[in-house]
Amino acid sequence: MKPKTIKNIDQYIGKPISAILTFYETIRSVFLFKRKNIQIKKIIFFKLTEQGSSVLAYSAVKKATALVHRTNVYFCVFKDNREILDIMNIIPKENILPVRQNNIFIFLFDSIKALIKIRRLKIDTVIDMEFFSRASAIFIYLTGAKKRTGYHKFTSSLPYRGNLMTHKIQYNPYIHIAKSYLLLVESIFLDYRETPMPKIKIDDFKINIPKFKPTEAEVISLKDKIKEQIKNDIKSPILIINPNASDLVALRRWPICNFIALIKKLIKEFTELTIIITGELSEQNIAKEICNTINSKRIINLTGKISLRELTTLYTISDVNVTNDSGPGHFASLTDINNIVLFGPETPRLFAPLGKNTYIMQSNFACSPCINMSNYRFSSCKNNLCMQAIKVEHVYDKVKEILKNTK
Repeated sequence: MKPKTIKNIDQYIGKPISAILTFYETIRSVFLFKRKNIQIKKIIFFKLTEQGSSVLAYSAVKKATALVHRTNVYFCVFKDNREILDIMNIIPKENILPVRQNNIFIFLFDSIKALIKIRRLKIDTVIDMEFFSRASAIFIYLTGAKKRTGYHKFTSSLPYRGNLMTHKIQYNPYIHIAKSYLLLVESIFLDYRETPMPKIKIDDFKINIPKFKPTEAEVISLKDKIKEQIKNDIKSPILIINPNASDLVALRRWPICNFIALIKKLIKEFTELTIIITGELSEQNIAKEICNTINSKRIINLTGKISLRELTTLYTISDVNVTNDSGPGHFASLTDINNIVLFGPETPRLFAPLGKNTYIMQSNFACSPCINMSNYRFSSCKNNLCMQAIKVEHVYDKVKEILKNTK
């Protein structure tokens, strides 16, 4: 389903259903005895979209595995987004519940299937990492879990999604998302009657991410695949370019002409430099435009030709990654590659990759960030000047500095 379709379904169908279920829960709670302290035995996370966010959720999931052991932690995710969970290997593969999103009927079928499995497993705690999605709130309520943790609007102007959580969390737009996710886990131990939650300090919260280490066979296999493209050995240094951003927030793209100008300058400066273009199969047109315009044998187009695991392996043998604010910036942070991430309509204060070799570039426009939780991450902007204003010379200088220091 397209992002716009998901938004419309969530807004026009999800809103009334959330209201109906809230009314039902209000009536139901009148006849229930006082809630007892539930012993936490099994936890499931609900985060359907954006694989990059799954990387930021690592500390939260790791905390859950420390509480109930990894065999009792589950994750519900869109099928197309599950691969990063397999790569990070936080929980058993069989504990991942994939949901297809081909169309509304398949989505509903897989959602019902997941709900049946969650109830059969008797999972007692559900953590909603979707910020203000009605669909996720409805799903989580229907699991029947005794503890349901997620974000709540309280008195703010954020989207309404009912009163379906037992542990209602105040969304804080000044805390990095990785810490926000960890707060969701920490909050399951708090008194659900406290408003707003959570009234706990976050100074000592430690956020980390795993380090990806491919096998020797995986590295050899990847190099062989690259050699098939160039019919020669790979020369160093290696620069990776990800010129795309997900269709969910296309405004995050740096202009293609800027990527082309950057590559031309770098090819001229570094005579042995190999440049690899990466992206999904659906993004081939952009990659072809870059390759055809520059017309150099030193550019390799791997768009749509390697898996996510192979892409992460590629980061381990490369020197620099230049990417728009999107999933690849977070995937690269699982390795030691120098990671240059271009931000515009969203803010790195919330979504910056966590890798130690991450370099953020942004233009700091007054209207940015224009994409946030209160507007469903749909901006009215039709001209992303915040991305266009990031100068080619500045990115070039940073890449040049890094490559000079890695010799």
